[in-house]
Amino acid sequence: MLDTRGRTRALVLELTAPVDTAALGGLWQGLQSELGLPAPAVAVNGRDALQLWVSLARPVDVAQAQACWQGLVARYLPALPARQWRAWPRMDAAAPGGVAHVAAVPAGQPGGECWSAFVSPDLAPVFAETPWLDIPPRDEAQAALLRGLSTIGPAAWAEAMAQLTPAAQPPQQAEATPAAPAGATPAGVGPGPDVTDPRAFLQAVMCDPRVPLALRIEAAKALLPGAA
Repeated sequence: MLDTRGRTRALVLELTAPVDTAALGGLWQGLQSELGLPAPAVAVNGRDALQLWVSLARPVDVAQAQACWQGLVARYLPALPARQWRAWPRMDAAAPGGVAHVAAVPAGQPGGECWSAFVSPDLAPVFAETPWLDIPPRDEAQAALLRGLSTIGPAAWAEAMAQLTPAAQPPQQAEATPAAPAGATPAGVGPGPDVTDPRAFLQAVMCDPRVPLALRIEAAKALLPGAA
């Protein structure tokens, strides 16, 4: 799922149960009809969430992956509370290389009674409150679901990201907010004065949704292995 530089070709968004499948369907459809991207795969994570899987032809780093999902959520799921969605890969100081990814699908869960699996998009509402399978999925059925999906090429990815970057801040908010110098952070936003460890400071900046997206991306890049 991750190469030696912490990059990936698989981007995953999780919406935790109970899932608003109408909103999830709007995102799934918007990727195709508005951004011109292939349909993402839909999966149950076997525990507490429905997932969208996006496949890329070329790997991207965690900062690019997070910027993609931030833009998509802002554009298609603006009312969704931050606690109800997770995006992968993500920065994790406890993970090898400082980057963690979601568990592979399909797979049995602890206890052996629930399974993660890819599912047909039209069946997503069935799993809105119980995002798991009670029996192991058949390999043939999983292959059939994935066989017709396509990866996103570099040109399509670049075009989609160009459209998503302004979506990080709703237009009405941008108009209501006084102009500030480029890269400026509003007062009271970001790490407090008690955060003195450089790595902890960068992690606090990256994880604060109130910090401008450009600064969060730079913080994520600085945390990547090998960053200067």
